[in-house]
Amino acid sequence: MYQRKIPKEYYCTVDYGLDIFGGKWKPRILCILGHVNSMRYGELKAQMENISDAALADSLHELQQAGIINRRQYNEMPIRVEYSLTAEGKSLIPVLNTISNWAIKHSDAGIYTGKHFEKVHRAKFEN
Repeated sequence: MYQRKIPKEYYCTVDYGLDIFGGKWKPRILCILGHVNSMRYGELKAQMENISDAALADSLHELQQAGIINRRQYNEMPIRVEYSLTAEGKSLIPVLNTISNWAIKHSDAGIYTGKHFEKVHRAKFEN
């Protein structure tokens, strides 16, 4: 994984927040984990649908390093690993819900696809 040589500079508090939980994959990971107690890697990858193993592993590692998610490894064969939100990660759920509610108000259901959308968000467009 890429390591910065110089410290990152933030010019706005939103810059910092989006650095931690923004990007292409992290918001979706948080949204999915926010609707379950914990989830195994394979289950999470299936819900993500179009993410590579490398991108998922990197995103999970970055979220873990930031204290947003827990990684719990069980001493079993085969090895079982589960991911869940930390207390800090759970504190992001209201933020993500606010963004989601804004998107529901200002977009059309026709632009969305995927298992997670169908399972969690589709019904909100039908109200």
